[in-house]
Amino acid sequence: MLLAEDLLLLLTDDETGKLAASGTEVDVALGGALLVELALKGRVDVAGANDRVREGRLVVRNPDPTGDGELDEALTLVVEREGKKPQSVVTRLGKRARVRLYQRLVERGVLRVEADRILGIFPTHRWPSNDAAHESSVRTALLTALREGAAAEARTGALISLLHALNAVHKTVAPDSLGLSETELEASAKRIAEGDWAAKAVRQAIDSINAAVIAATSSAVIVGGGGGSS
Repeated sequence: MLLAEDLLLLLTDDETGKLAASGTEVDVALGGALLVELALKGRVDVAGANDRVREGRLVVRNPDPTGDGELDEALTLVVEREGKKPQSVVTRLGKRARVRLYQRLVERGVLRVEADRILGIFPTHRWPSNDAAHESSVRTALLTALREGAAAEARTGALISLLHALNAVHKTVAPDSLGLSETELEASAKRIAEGDWAAKAVRQAIDSINAAVIAATSSAVIVGGGGGSS
């Protein structure tokens, strides 16, 4: 399961099938999750002082296919836009990714799709849970990390970092389930987002990507935001 799919599951209410954050914000975060996964796999990095592209821009370390169609499509886009700022690539990666990821989760039996209409006119979809086993295992790792204030492995650290960038940790985890206040929960997420849970190269890439997610999300909200579940 992709990191972006785990993020989308956490941000989608199991009962209503609706998002816990605005569609615009989620789309940006999903683009960030795809880029983070490419970084974790050693395919993409943020350029250093002596790289072939300008420092701080995206550089491709390994263009070989990952074996996952969605991730390979993301890698192709990054290859085409090598040398660009992470923010611009995150935004591009997030466009239309949400519905494709939802459809993958439906095909795997994790979610089901329910068609509806807003005001009886405008078509929309909801994506309630069909099999919560995978999400439950992801959530268990998330809760353990947040309770301890540290991530045991990079994937959980990346997921919490993305949720923190969205300011959505409290929307996916009930603070009282951990015996924490909302302030304490956010503080724990912040420690993890800034923590030393990844190798140096991956850490640098994820720091830049998370900054891009925050910046792109802020820009989208200022322009007009977005919403909806499909």
